[in-house]
Amino acid sequence: MKYTIDKQEKYSLLRLHEEKLDSSVAPNLKSELITLHAEGVKNIILDLSDIKYTDSSGLSALLVGNRIVQEEGGIFVLACLSDHTMKLIKISQLDSVLNILPTVEEAVDAVFMHEIEKDLKGGTD
Repeated sequence: MKYTIDKQEKYSLLRLHEEKLDSSVAPNLKSELITLHAEGVKNIILDLSDIKYTDSSGLSALLVGNRIVQEEGGIFVLACLSDHTMKLIKISQLDSVLNILPTVEEAVDAVFMHEIEKDLKGGTD
């Protein structure tokens, strides 16, 4: 799996450099998301701008990422989805479960808003 990680103070940005998010990539993505989480990353942005095709194993990896991050009170944001990936998510009715934004910049803003809301609610560590 080809990818880059940009670690910031409040989040990590994982960019996939693959055309397909399928059974050949999904297990590695799950492992990477779990590793980031184990390293203490609370908020993850997944940039899918290079992904043209996604299958059910790819969706499964996205759901794993979403679950592990939310369990810790963090936010998991998907950015730059292709039309195909977005259709698959809508057909699976996961658009109400996953945080999806059109650009990485908006995803970064969502992370900061999430952190501010958490601080206001007294959810700091």
